[in-house]
Amino acid sequence: MPHARTETAAPPGPPEGTGTAEGRGAPHDPAGAVPDLRVPAAGIGHAERLRFVGSATRRIARGIDLDETILGLCRATVPTFADAILVYLREPLPVGEEQPVTPYVLRLRRTDRVPEALAGRSSGAGPVPLLADAATRVEHAPAGPLAETLRNVRPVLADSDTARDALHELTGAEKLPDGDRVVLAPLRGHRRVNGIAVFVRRPDTVAYTSDDLQVAAQLATHTALGVDKAVLYNREASIADELQRTMLPDRLPHHTGVRLAHRYTAAAESARVGGDWYDAIPLPGSRMALVVGDVMGHSTTSAAIMGQLRTTVQTLAGLDLPPEEVLRHLDEQAQRLGEDRMATCLYAVYDPVAHTLTAASAGHPPPVLLHVDGTTELVDLPPNAPIGVGGVDFETCTVSAPAGSTLVLYTDGLVESRSRDVSTGVDQLRALLTETARLTRPGAAAPLEALCDEILDIAGPGDRDDDVALLAAQFEGVAPEDVVLLRMPPRADSVRLARRQVRDSLTRWGLEDLLDSVELLVSEVVTNAVRYAERPVTLRLLRTDALRCEVGDDVPQLPRLRQAGPADEGGRGLVLVQRLARRWGATRLGTGKLVWFEMTVR
Repeated sequence: MPHARTETAAPPGPPEGTGTAEGRGAPHDPAGAVPDLRVPAAGIGHAERLRFVGSATRRIARGIDLDETILGLCRATVPTFADAILVYLREPLPVGEEQPVTPYVLRLRRTDRVPEALAGRSSGAGPVPLLADAATRVEHAPAGPLAETLRNVRPVLADSDTARDALHELTGAEKLPDGDRVVLAPLRGHRRVNGIAVFVRRPDTVAYTSDDLQVAAQLATHTALGVDKAVLYNREASIADELQRTMLPDRLPHHTGVRLAHRYTAAAESARVGGDWYDAIPLPGSRMALVVGDVMGHSTTSAAIMGQLRTTVQTLAGLDLPPEEVLRHLDEQAQRLGEDRMATCLYAVYDPVAHTLTAASAGHPPPVLLHVDGTTELVDLPPNAPIGVGGVDFETCTVSAPAGSTLVLYTDGLVESRSRDVSTGVDQLRALLTETARLTRPGAAAPLEALCDEILDIAGPGDRDDDVALLAAQFEGVAPEDVVLLRMPPRADSVRLARRQVRDSLTRWGLEDLLDSVELLVSEVVTNAVRYAERPVTLRLLRTDALRCEVGDDVPQLPRLRQAGPADEGGRGLVLVQRLARRWGATRLGTGKLVWFEMTVR
């Protein structure tokens, strides 16, 4: 007979049931006790069977995911309908219009049974051998008895040769129970059979009847529909997770003078997508834009709008607009997306050289600044109106951001819930930051990743009504002695001034090994700048973990990398920059452009 059992390990998943009808949570119906269908048939009427089916199907329908659905079937039928149950499902389970993969594989998802002590049986009697020896993975032949049983769809007793061969092929057990005490019930959903349930009774209980087969058909149908629902739910949840993941940055950039950490936590498993987002965007002049926002709602629509707004913010940041202008254009974009596209947003720009933070808020909770001494400061920003209101002005303020301080930006899900208002939540956040700083070595900044974990613990899972996006930025800044700024007239002899400044600065910093390369690259970039500029050209050198050189001029056209021909006099400058520099780039400014490159400091 065709038998393709490939595994005989112990069944996966939760352990087998160990309680009675009362202790195991047997189905309960408000109209009265659920009947035990294992008693002699004369004691069971049509109404009792209907009441049992109604109670059992309600128990099955409570499940949202696959495990809950299968558990519902087991708990609803053991011990009232069967002394033991085995549930096999296809692996993998097809979704929607997908066709099942071949060869057909069934995986044992769960077993359940009445304990032997309560059943009054020895370990060698009844359904126990079937459970103990059942294969956990079965690859069945498309023309075998198991395949025939699945195609027939209707539940059958294992009292025919085909049914008993199918039971043997499915379980691999050599010792099978009496045929009239086993029901094979295929699980057919909307489009196909996705598995099979095996109901088993002990030899000392009443045998299954045709009425029991009708009950098994109802149980199998509702379970199969629940499996379909769970598979679709898991697919939708997976799509939602993937959507949320792609909408948020995979990692934040490593940037001069600032360290970053971030967290995102969904409000609940049933609503894993929302409109909360965070971002960190490098800006010209070694600055960094820190962004956190929250679109109204918890749905894929909210996530999609969030993705569009986040893209808009990145585009506006690339234009190096001030925070109030970024929010104004973002407000216009939200109105173009449709009515009632409301969101809050906070956009802040950190300058590591000036040690300042310039920020604007659109109805967003204020950030908290944690100083090295453990004191906290609520950054007092004008609240302004949320994004999407339209026709409002946004105000900006600038505050000091000293080295060692940490800025915490968050969405309202962190500090607001049904049990507390925003002000209470903000006070708790500040108290936690102070306590964390107290436990840190004096004069040192708090560990950023551990700080984020502590912050998320402010609201427990039961107290969280909204998604949480968290962005923490620890400011290191750039010391004045590590910054050199030179303003030069747009004349050819300015190239000589730039080279001299490079030699003096790198010698003072002990970076003589970079002298030749940096002097060459600065000469090429400054030469291109003074050739077309009408206003003074700037050269700025910054020494951090890398040497960064920035050349700014008033010409908005960005340089273009091209391959110079043998007879061309120019066109080789950027090729040299690309070959010798670790990184390089060019960005438009409001008054021109900035060309920069970085060299590795050994």
